[in-house]
Amino acid sequence: MNPPQLVSSKQTIIHAQRSTSNKMKSVVIIPTYNECENIARLLADLRNLPHDLSVIVVDDNSPDGTGAIAAERAAVDAQVQVIHRPAKLGLGTAHVAGFTQALAAGFDQILTMDADYSHHPRYIGGLLQLGATHDLVIGSRYVAGGAVVGSSALRRALSRAANRTARTALRLRAGDCTAGFRCYSSAVLHAIQPETIRSEGYSFLIELLWRAQHSGWRISELPVTFEDRRFGQSKISAREIFKALATVVRLYQNQAAAGNYSAPAAHSTQGSH
Repeated sequence: MNPPQLVSSKQTIIHAQRSTSNKMKSVVIIPTYNECENIARLLADLRNLPHDLSVIVVDDNSPDGTGAIAAERAAVDAQVQVIHRPAKLGLGTAHVAGFTQALAAGFDQILTMDADYSHHPRYIGGLLQLGATHDLVIGSRYVAGGAVVGSSALRRALSRAANRTARTALRLRAGDCTAGFRCYSSAVLHAIQPETIRSEGYSFLIELLWRAQHSGWRISELPVTFEDRRFGQSKISAREIFKALATVVRLYQNQAAAGNYSAPAAHSTQGSH
């Protein structure tokens, strides 16, 4: 994928439904912990989509056998791979493990999603289409056309507060800064070096977006409906929300001290939004 060309920064966020797409090699990364009730169906649904997707499951030694279920599918489907990790090591490092494997395999578009159907496979096509012309596409709850269904009023309020704080303090232009339903270009991941991110959990997603925006990469959002899980236990907690707010404070302090964020010198090619 060629480096993107610079355009006006006013075009940073493009709320769009459609784009043109060339044939690119695409993979979905799914971090899992105790998703035995969802993973087999999700893998089947993803592989039945008309996009020739590969899948990388990153399982944190789920006690309920999620990793074994995913491995059964991988044994009969060469486009499904499973990374078995020895313990519950967290969302951020799970993303990094998946990114590392996907980049080494030469994928052009790298998607991330939850395993519990809160991120529905029906939106994959839209993410891939926008991903053909943007470097980071966010499946967004908080833009026109997006929605949240089934979540408690408290969780909705905490999520909106975290997003509003991140947008204001860090000058982020995305409507949904904490969503994990995303499509990345390989170019942006090579450039912003996710393996160097200090944040953990959902805070990792905020810092990844912050690096991408302040390095000048093209960012877009696709409206999605977030549906609360039907099976299993939610991984989102008040503790995760407060960790995200702590990350916002740290990044704000870094931003204030430096005046802006500079990309690592080893990957200085800049794109635009």
